[in-house]
Amino acid sequence: MNKRVLVTGANGQLGKTINELFSKNEYSLEFTFVTKAELDITKEADLKLFFKKNKFDYCINCAAYTNVEQAEKMPKIAYKVNAEGVKYLAEACKETDTVLIHISTDYVFDGEKTEPYTVEDKPNPINEYGKSKLLGEQHIQDILEKYFIIRTSWLYSKKHGNNFYKTIFKKAKAGEDLFVTDTQIGCPTNTESLANYTINLIIYKLEDYRIRHFCDEKIMTWYDFAEQTLKENRLYNKVKLVKAKNYRTFARRPKHSVLTNLPK
Repeated sequence: MNKRVLVTGANGQLGKTINELFSKNEYSLEFTFVTKAELDITKEADLKLFFKKNKFDYCINCAAYTNVEQAEKMPKIAYKVNAEGVKYLAEACKETDTVLIHISTDYVFDGEKTEPYTVEDKPNPINEYGKSKLLGEQHIQDILEKYFIIRTSWLYSKKHGNNFYKTIFKKAKAGEDLFVTDTQIGCPTNTESLANYTINLIIYKLEDYRIRHFCDEKIMTWYDFAEQTLKENRLYNKVKLVKAKNYRTFARRPKHSVLTNLPK
């Protein structure tokens, strides 16, 4: 019997990647992909009715407010989606015995640690985006027993969505000079890697429900990532790439947010 899997936030880069890689049903999985327009997780009544009408075995929550800068300026929007909406989703999963797989972030940490963060490390977010995501995590842990919270970092797709990789590529193709900070360290994570990791939780029927960390293995700065992107696309000698030492953003960001994939 096929496992029924709901994917929320289907228009995002991760949702589109999961659809692209796994929707052909080669693993006895029956997917339902819903966009925000089709299912808004902040609308409690609609959400719970949808879950009752459609029986799912798993829900992969890719729905999130991820604009870090805007979250700092208008935090209510971030909390509505990343915390309140996730709470409603957890409640709907509990009522229908659905396993929730929730995508979270390295931004739940403050970045002061010089070694990779483990799942045992205490979160301490330094911006509103990180705080809203942490509150969403806490709601899940308070409500559910059957859940996976996957913290990932610097997520990008080469095909879908708006992200750092695509921005660098687009600007380089246009011949623009690139000014990129080298003061933040993390692990850029391809959506294909995360999609495979996420779906494997279902395929292998894992039941050690808990928080997990997943990211690609290479540690680098944003400058390094930009350099890698240019070299990969044979654009390195065609544009000027400059280390922006005084690069400023409205939101504070972790200086060192490397995650370790080692199990708890």
